Amino acid sequence: MAIERVVMPELPADERSRNFEEVNLGLSENQAFEEARRCLQCKNRACVAGCPVGVSIPEFIDALASDDLPRAANILRGDNALPAVCGRVCPQETQCEARCVRGVKGESVAIGFLERYVADWAMHHPDRLLRAELPPATGKKVAVVGCGPAGLTAAGELVRMGHGVTIFEALHDTGGVLRYGIPEFRLPKEIIDQEVAQLTELGVVIECNVIIGKTLTVAELREEYDAVFVANGAGLPIMLNIPGENLKGVYAANEFLTRVNLMEAGRRPESATPIIRSREVAVIGGGNTAMDCVRTARRLGAERAMIVYRRSEAEMPARVEEIKHAKEEGVEFVMLTAPLAVTATEDGWVAGLRCQMMELGPPDASGRRKPIPIPGSEFDLPAGVVVNAVGTNANPLLTATAPDLTLNKWGNIVADENGMTSIPGVFAGGDIVRGGATVILAMGDGKRAAAAIQEYLKGK
Repeated sequence: MAIERVVMPELPADERSRNFEEVNLGLSENQAFEEARRCLQCKNRACVAGCPVGVSIPEFIDALASDDLPRAANILRGDNALPAVCGRVCPQETQCEARCVRGVKGESVAIGFLERYVADWAMHHPDRLLRAELPPATGKKVAVVGCGPAGLTAAGELVRMGHGVTIFEALHDTGGVLRYGIPEFRLPKEIIDQEVAQLTELGVVIECNVIIGKTLTVAELREEYDAVFVANGAGLPIMLNIPGENLKGVYAANEFLTRVNLMEAGRRPESATPIIRSREVAVIGGGNTAMDCVRTARRLGAERAMIVYRRSEAEMPARVEEIKHAKEEGVEFVMLTAPLAVTATEDGWVAGLRCQMMELGPPDASGRRKPIPIPGSEFDLPAGVVVNAVGTNANPLLTATAPDLTLNKWGNIVADENGMTSIPGVFAGGDIVRGGATVILAMGDGKRAAAAIQEYLKGK
């Protein structure tokens, strides 16, 4: 109980704010072993209950503390198709670590740091791991729409059950939101590549540049495959509905991050994809995507990179670690401020934001205190680039060609607790069902849907 929680080594802020190298450097061997010793090995396993994919947390940590890294890695990889990804981007502090008994009277075990350590060790020591033994082929075929966290997780589970699995991805590369939506300073692309490669080695087939809703329809997939899992995400930006949001220099967060992350705009001299640079960049929103955008803008050369958020910092949905890193990197937080309009230069480019200061009233439907405008508090915030990072909705491209799919009022696919949709044999999960959510929640949907698809295929 006297061992203090480990501190993650980080790249210095003044260095990392001008490059895309990974910020968190990972634990040393001694740090990982010492942190693993902090686990109390509770019998009630509250931490596991807090994990959306049900990782056997006490077991893999016990193996690590016993210096049995092969066993730790096999336990972890048996439960989680993307452990190195989750060790970097999963909000453990609100899930498994929030349930940790050590956190009641102190600091919880750094489960996320340990997950990353074991997963990274496994990547560098493949020869020391047990090779996954697959059951005999069932002859059943499953189509997965989308190569993001939900689709990859479902595919990994299903192929281990002996089914033939093909993932159809609209973009030209794998990973979905992991690749286009999360900057490399949080999640290096080589990590995605290696975890995807582990799935293809198991037999998962991935076909890129296939747009379900254009190239093929859900009905066509249903004719050829015994079951379908739809996990194409929610990539349609929620509009601000303010004057000037269509000016030159205004980006939706998805476009901004996709240009930089997937197409390397502004990062490689040879990149053919443009990105507008500015000394002053304003990002509207308070979630992890907003943090990713503003920290990316800083790395692209913005001298003044700003978060504009209509509530206070206490209400921000972004991870505490991301807020901390952003502040260290020189990001400016303009709190209790709502945009009224995007102002323009004479030639139609962004000049800045017309804003109004807010105060917090009683909680709204989300449970957070409702922002209330302060009369006469309008002011102008100069900016050459504005990024809208207030959220996303479902893209109707797929659902428009599947009229038998029941949708909710936001255009998301309606699915039951096991992921079954209104079309027999068609399951769905991740953001296309939930709306914008976290990587780990999408992975949990993929794992549950895979189990439900297994039962459905047995019934067939």
